Amino acid sequence: IKKRGHAQASSPPPPQPGDDPPGPASAPGQMRPATSLPHIAKGVGGSMPPAPTRPCLLVALRPLNLEQEKQTFFQSDFKYEPQFEYMQPEPNSVLDKYREGSGLFLEQAVGIMECVLRKFGSYENFEEVTGGSVLPKSQVWAAVRKYLQKEGCVGEVVVRLSDELLSQAVMVVESCRPTLTINLAGARQHWLEGMLRHEIGTHYLRGVNNNLQPWATAEGRKQLGLKPANPTEEGLASLHSVLLRKQPYLWRAALLYYTVHHAGSMSFSQLFSHIARFVHDPDVRWEYCLRAKRGQADTSRPGCFSKDQVYLDGILRILRHRRTIDFKTLTSLGKVSYEDVERLRQLAVFSRTRIPHFMRDPERYLQHLDHIVAVNELDDSLGRLLSR
Repeated sequence: IKKRGHAQASSPPPPQPGDDPPGPASAPGQMRPATSLPHIAKGVGGSMPPAPTRPCLLVALRPLNLEQEKQTFFQSDFKYEPQFEYMQPEPNSVLDKYREGSGLFLEQAVGIMECVLRKFGSYENFEEVTGGSVLPKSQVWAAVRKYLQKEGCVGEVVVRLSDELLSQAVMVVESCRPTLTINLAGARQHWLEGMLRHEIGTHYLRGVNNNLQPWATAEGRKQLGLKPANPTEEGLASLHSVLLRKQPYLWRAALLYYTVHHAGSMSFSQLFSHIARFVHDPDVRWEYCLRAKRGQADTSRPGCFSKDQVYLDGILRILRHRRTIDFKTLTSLGKVSYEDVERLRQLAVFSRTRIPHFMRDPERYLQHLDHIVAVNELDDSLGRLLSR
């Protein structure tokens, strides 16, 4: 669970939703040259894709000595507390926004993961059974091309493959072009299209729609008193990742939420040991702990980077209000909260907005959301949350 990750707007741009950008290439924080899909042309149908500049926060939070500290940690039998180095220390004012984790949805996070363990025995078995095999590059390219055609986005989004992401995928803007980078290790047969629904069908298309609206600029949002796009943005994207799966478990969002919560009171090694209840594979556990502890130099201290809790937070808020949200309008309005839909409806431009293919039948879409609630055994839990 941004994604990946895993967003567009006009200038002056707000921070993009999404997940961690690719790792360093020749120098820290720089991106490797993009490899685009075949036949990707610049510009489409006379409409210019939005082109924000991604803030550097998440690039800066990728430790420079990541591999060295991982090796030391593994050689210590997982007892060493990594000491991370960064390009430049982020000011406290920047990190403060994500310093406090929440336990509000901890019960739901644990419940979701316990559902998976009861059915599959382990996360690793769940991944193998429901995710399918990791696809070779040629099949990834073919699947991406097919999806872009479904959404009418051929020529608008540059796509490249990487083995250096902390997340499954990320949408950024490079050289004024929306660019989707996909983590090859996470490109599984039955999960790849869900990632494309997350990044392109949700983040990208909502960004395109946002660019048409009176609130496309930061000043416009401020004048209208809009709520932040998150947690709605990432909640929708995360739901769309699993929307059409036969077994749409919300495992990733749940484990990210759980890990961040406990990082707030544990050291890196304590956290690594603690989440073994849910993940056996040491490499996977390392990735989750790294995400929860990023930004810290001395990981022997309690502390978290809470951004990853937004996925489950958004998911649960949307699911509990799913029968009253007008999802087509929500998507047409762009980067807005579901709570702002009704008051913005009269101000919106609808003439050139785009709805992803999987949202065009509202009745069927709601059936998929109901299925997600049932599979994750959230019915009673969501009822208790209604008063919060």
